[in-house]
Amino acid sequence: MTRLSVEMLAADAPAPITSAGHAQLGIAVLVGIAVIVLLITKFKLHAFLALTIGSLVLGAVAGAPLDKAIVSFTTGLGTTVAGVGVLIALGAILGKLLADSGGADQIVDTILAKAGGRAMPWAMVLIASVIGLPLFFEVGIVLLIPVVLMVAKRGNYSVMRIGIPALAGLSVMHGLIPPHPGPLVAIDAVKANLGVTLALGLLVAVPTVIIAGPLFSKVAARWVDVPAPDRMLPQRASDELERRPGFGATLFTMLLPVVLMLAKALVDIVIDDPANSTQRVFDVIGSPLIALLAAVLVGFFTLGRPAGFGRDRLHQTVEKGLMPIAGILLIVGAGGGFKQTLIDSGVGQMILDISKDWSIPALLLAWLIAVAIRLATGSATVATVSAAGLVAPLAADMSTTHAALLVLAIGAGSLFFSHVNDAGFWLVKEYFGLTVGQTVKTWSVMETIISVVSGGLILLLSLVI
Repeated sequence: MTRLSVEMLAADAPAPITSAGHAQLGIAVLVGIAVIVLLITKFKLHAFLALTIGSLVLGAVAGAPLDKAIVSFTTGLGTTVAGVGVLIALGAILGKLLADSGGADQIVDTILAKAGGRAMPWAMVLIASVIGLPLFFEVGIVLLIPVVLMVAKRGNYSVMRIGIPALAGLSVMHGLIPPHPGPLVAIDAVKANLGVTLALGLLVAVPTVIIAGPLFSKVAARWVDVPAPDRMLPQRASDELERRPGFGATLFTMLLPVVLMLAKALVDIVIDDPANSTQRVFDVIGSPLIALLAAVLVGFFTLGRPAGFGRDRLHQTVEKGLMPIAGILLIVGAGGGFKQTLIDSGVGQMILDISKDWSIPALLLAWLIAVAIRLATGSATVATVSAAGLVAPLAADMSTTHAALLVLAIGAGSLFFSHVNDAGFWLVKEYFGLTVGQTVKTWSVMETIISVVSGGLILLLSLVI
C-alpha cells in the first residue's frame, strides 16, 4: 500500500470518535481484547456479552465519549446482522431440512456403498466436505458422528483413521467457505466479492483437506489408536423415516447455492459490464440471499416431499432450524459492533499508518491476528469477526482477488490450534471417547495443520494472481 493511497483513505474516512494517539489506541485494543478473553475463558460469559462489554471498554480506554461508543457498537451490530443475518438463517433452515429429511444420510450411504478399504478415509472427507457446505460445524459433527463410529466399528478401523478426515472436511468448510458465518462476516467487513472468495476458497480447501484429512489421519491413527465407543452410537434421523430423497436430488439441492454464486462470479469476470442484461440477471440469482433462498425453496420439494413431509412438518423443520442460531446471530452481530468500534475509534487507521512501513505482508498480518485471538478466546467466529475489524482498512487498496485472499487468511488463522477453551475441542473429545492429551494430539494438531497449510497456500496464491 503506497503512502499516497493511505493519505487518500485518511481523507475519505469519517472523523474518529476519539483523538487518542497510536500508543493509547494500541493499549485500548489490547485491553479490549483482554477483557473479551478474560470474560469468555475465566468467567465463562457468553461471547455476545463479552464482545459487547469489550467493545465499550475499548471505546472508554481510547478516550471516546460513552454515547458515541454505544452508537458505534449498535451501528456495527445492526449493519452486520443486516448483511449476514438472513443468510445464516437460510443456511440453518437448509441444513435442518437436509438432516431431518434423511438427505444427508442418503449422501453418506451412497458414497460409503461405493467405497471400502483404503478408500474409506477419502470417502469420509468427501462426505464431510459435501455435507459441510450448508451445515454449521456443530450440526455437521452431530450428523456425522454416528457414521464415523459405525464405519469404524464395522470395518475394524481406528476411530482416528475415519474421524479425522470427517472433522477436517467440516472444519475447512467452516473456516474458508461461505455461506458459513465466519467467512460471511469477513467478506462483509472487508467488502470482498463473495463469488471470488468462494472460488478461491474452494481452490485452497481441496489440497488443505487432503493433507489434514486422509494423509494426517494415518499419523493420528498411530498416535492414538482407539476403538469406536459403543456408548456413542446414536440413532440416525432417517432411521425413523419410511422413505428419503434420492442421491441426485439431494446433491443438486446442496450444491445449488454454490453453483449460482460461482456462476455470478464467472459472468462478472467474462462480461464485466454492469449495464449488460445477462450480467444483471446473474447478479440477482447469484447473490447469496437469492441463491440460498432458492435452495431452501427447492429443498421443500426435492427433500421434504420425498421424505413425506407435509406443510405442518415443513413448518416445524423451519422453526427447529432457526431456534439454535440465535446465539450465533448475536455473536456475529456483537463481533460486527466490536469491529465498528475499532474502526470509529481510529484503530483501523492506526494499523494503516503503522503497517505501511512494515515489511510483513497484509495477508500474513491478518492470519497472525486471527491466530492470536483464536488461541485466546477459543472461538473461530470471534477470531474471524475481530480480526476482520482490525484489518478491514487494509483491503481498501487491494484488488478483488487479494481482498478475497484477505478474507481467507483471516479464516485460516481462526482455525489454529483448538484447545481447552474451544467448545469444539470438548465435543470431539466426548464423542470419540478420548482423553484431553489424545484430543490435543489429534484434533488440535489437525486444526493447526489446516490453518498453516491453508495460510501458506493463500500466501502462495497472492504471489501468482
